[in-house]
Amino acid sequence: MKVWGLVAGVVLALVALGAPAIADPGPQLPLPIPQPEREYAPLDRPGPALRVAEGKLADALDCTASVDGARRPPVLLIPGTTLTAEENFSWNYERAFAADDRPYCTVTLPNHAMSDIQVSAEYVVAAIRAMHERSGQRVAVVGFSQGGMIGRWALRFWPDTRDQVAEVIGIDPSNHGTLDAYPVCAAAGCAPAFWQQQTLSAFTTALNSRTETFAGIDYTQMWTPTDEVVTPNLGPRPSSALTTGEGRRANISTFDVCPGHVAEHLSMGSFDAVAYALVVDALDHDGPARAARVDRSVCLAPFHEGVDPVTFPGRLATYTAGIGAQVALYPHVLAEPPLAPYVLEEGFAAGR
Repeated sequence: MKVWGLVAGVVLALVALGAPAIADPGPQLPLPIPQPEREYAPLDRPGPALRVAEGKLADALDCTASVDGARRPPVLLIPGTTLTAEENFSWNYERAFAADDRPYCTVTLPNHAMSDIQVSAEYVVAAIRAMHERSGQRVAVVGFSQGGMIGRWALRFWPDTRDQVAEVIGIDPSNHGTLDAYPVCAAAGCAPAFWQQQTLSAFTTALNSRTETFAGIDYTQMWTPTDEVVTPNLGPRPSSALTTGEGRRANISTFDVCPGHVAEHLSMGSFDAVAYALVVDALDHDGPARAARVDRSVCLAPFHEGVDPVTFPGRLATYTAGIGAQVALYPHVLAEPPLAPYVLEEGFAAGR
C-alpha cells in the first residue's frame, strides 16, 4: 500500500487550500520578520487564573478509569491543529495504550485547535492539574504537531504544572514554528493558530523566551526530515528540536532509527511505527527516548500497534478529510492574535 504517497498528496492539497490566491510561492512571498525586543514574564511568577469556564475544561478531558490512583504515570494525549482528540488518536494510540493497560487521558482543544493557542493552553493546564490530582502521579504529555508544542506553553507560563509533569514527548512538534505558515497566511489571512505557528510569530518567540526546558522534566522531541508541514525539520536547527534549559533532552530524527525512513507529517501523528516506538521508549524508561534502544524491526512496519489493518483505509480517509474541511472552511483572520498580558513583564507587573 502506497500509504505515504496518499497522505503526502492530501497534505499538499491542504496547503493549496490554505493559500488559494498564491500562484507563485517564489520570491514574492513575505520573509519572516523578527519580533521586536520585549521583556517576557519571569519564569517563576505564578500563572494567571484560568478564564475558560471550569465546565468546559472538565468536559474536554476524557480519561480511562485506570487514571484514578494510577500505578504509573498517566499519559495526556494532545491532538494537532485541525484535529479533535477522537480524530487524531482513537484509531491508533488509544487502542494501543488500552491493549497495554496504560492509563491515559485525551484533551480536545476548542475549535479543532484552530483558534487562539493561548486559550487552548488553558485546557492543557487544567488537564495536567486534574490528571495529577486523580492519579497521584506526574503526567507524561504526548502530543502531535501543535499538540506536541502546547504543553510547553503551559509549563512556561503556569509554573505549578512543572512539578506535575514528568515528561514532554513531541511528535513533529511546532516548537519553533514553521515557514509553511507564511504562504498559507499571506493571501487572505488564515486561522489564528496558523498565524501563531509562524516561525517568527509573537507567540513562537514568547514560547521560547528565557528557556525552552525545565529541570526535572524529560523532553523527547522527534521528527521526520521529510516533514512538509513543520519546516524546516532537517539540517543543524530542526524546527522541532529543543536546545536550551535544564531539562533532560533528546532530539531524534526518524533517520536516527531508520536511515532513509520515508514519513510525513500526518503519518507521524497517527500510524507511523517509528514515531510510536520512540514514544513508548520514552514512556517506559527513565529519561528521554534513545534511538539506540528501538528495535529496528519498526523500520519495516507499515503502521504501529493498535492500528487495525482492516479499518485503516477508512480511518485514514476520515482523518485526512476532516483536516481538509478545517483548512478550507475555518474562518480566516488577518493578523496574529495579540499576546495575553501575562506573557509580558509589563503585564505581570500590572497584575496580569
